[in-house]
Amino acid sequence: MERKAFGIDLGTTYSAIAVYEDGETQILKNAEGTETTPSVIFFTGVTSTGEDDLLVGQEAKNSAETEPNNVVQFIKRKMGQNGPAVNFRAPSGKSYTPEMLSSFILRKLCQDAEQYVGEGEIRDVVITVPAYFDDARRTATKQAGVIAGLNVLAVVNEPTAAAIAYGFGRDTDARVLVYDLGGGTFDVTIMDIKGKHFDTLATGGDSMLGGYNFDGRLSELIQKKLAEQGAELDDDDDLLFAEIREKAERAKRMLTDKETARLRLRGIKQAVEITREEFEEATADLLKRTQVKLEQVMADKNITWDEIDELLVIGGSTRMPMVKKMLESLSGKQVKYKVDPDTAVAQGAAIFASTFEPDAESGEPRRDARTANAEGAGGALANQITISDVTSQSLGVVLLDSAANRKYNQVIIPRNSKIPTTCSQTAYTVVDNQTELLVQVTEGNDAELEFVKIVGESTLSIPAYPKGSPVEIIYAYDPDQMVTIEVIDKVADKSLGTFEVDRSSNMSAEEVALAAEIVGRTNVE
Repeated sequence: MERKAFGIDLGTTYSAIAVYEDGETQILKNAEGTETTPSVIFFTGVTSTGEDDLLVGQEAKNSAETEPNNVVQFIKRKMGQNGPAVNFRAPSGKSYTPEMLSSFILRKLCQDAEQYVGEGEIRDVVITVPAYFDDARRTATKQAGVIAGLNVLAVVNEPTAAAIAYGFGRDTDARVLVYDLGGGTFDVTIMDIKGKHFDTLATGGDSMLGGYNFDGRLSELIQKKLAEQGAELDDDDDLLFAEIREKAERAKRMLTDKETARLRLRGIKQAVEITREEFEEATADLLKRTQVKLEQVMADKNITWDEIDELLVIGGSTRMPMVKKMLESLSGKQVKYKVDPDTAVAQGAAIFASTFEPDAESGEPRRDARTANAEGAGGALANQITISDVTSQSLGVVLLDSAANRKYNQVIIPRNSKIPTTCSQTAYTVVDNQTELLVQVTEGNDAELEFVKIVGESTLSIPAYPKGSPVEIIYAYDPDQMVTIEVIDKVADKSLGTFEVDRSSNMSAEEVALAAEIVGRTNVE
């Protein structure tokens, strides 16, 4: 049997899986018959052997109102983080990391898709991530796939996947701006599409901004209106506030098509009526944040709206009328949905997944993840896709300003640099006979250390030179967005050593293997 690869959009609020074959992309429906699956987990109980039973999808989402303490949502926002604050303790007493929780969603998608296609186990996948994800979040996403028992061929940016879904097979030659407002994250990407080549020029975004935030504001608005009507809300009533959040999401969807949404809560006599105008006023600053990011990305590359040929709008939250109104006002262009905002990312991932030739024995892809051939009907090599990405974050190093006696961040690789790239910075020892160098790798564009994040560090030995002796710090960014640092002793002209950014927030290989064992024993429906 021919081995197929699948594309997965692992979303904050909804996820989808697709396959590309016979020249067409097909979204694979779940067991409930829908194309998207809520990224929600409900821990229903514990088996006689002490393992957790759980549901993933719509039934889990429905349980959020009645059993909120056993329901896990918005997991994607915690990817790339670790510790008790981001883990979930299940009824069995087991603690699940965001990677493990995400693996349950991946398992649900694949199990349902296997039933739908009826062709055995799904193993080879491409998983999408927001373009603004750093390598810790990307690594965590790939680890989630491994824990789920999948062979992750690549992790590809969501705007890139959407652009592939839009441009593939159309012989497109256009500059496209992708505005991607999903359930939990926001991305804006400018890309040149030339036939089957997808060249990212600039990207930006906010990994903590999405429909979730808009729902939160609507929840606050509902609570305010209830208070104005004299309803008493118990701050410790988890069930009530879970219901308010669920009703807020439904009201948001209603306000997409109607000017007014009316809703009722169990146990409260007063009905709540919210107008679209009230909702838009309450969330105006959130929408403005997307505008600021969009304009910043355009300014980074000195690109004007006249130079944008197509405006590609994706993500379920873009259905809000105020998004369309803002974009049309800014661009002077009519906003049309050129692709399905809910499924385009999965479709593009499926097309990209089809460009790999997994080795039947090792499971590893035979082709480069950035340049590959898409197979058409009968296995004939029909098309070639090339992808060129940019760095989503600036990377720098902590240096000491001796005159001012203060530390500051020196950017070495600016954001939106082409990948792969190698950049360097010359620095100098700060005391006589210095024998060690502390190299601290930063993420962020600001000179002030309080506004950037230290993502890795290493201490290297150096000969005892006089103060002011030069060293060269070289950063190499590879196509998988992994960073390698080398330090050169410029006095002796030799390497002092190399190291990779070792994200302490990511799971170790041993932890991933143990997590896979635990997840493998868990029943997922």
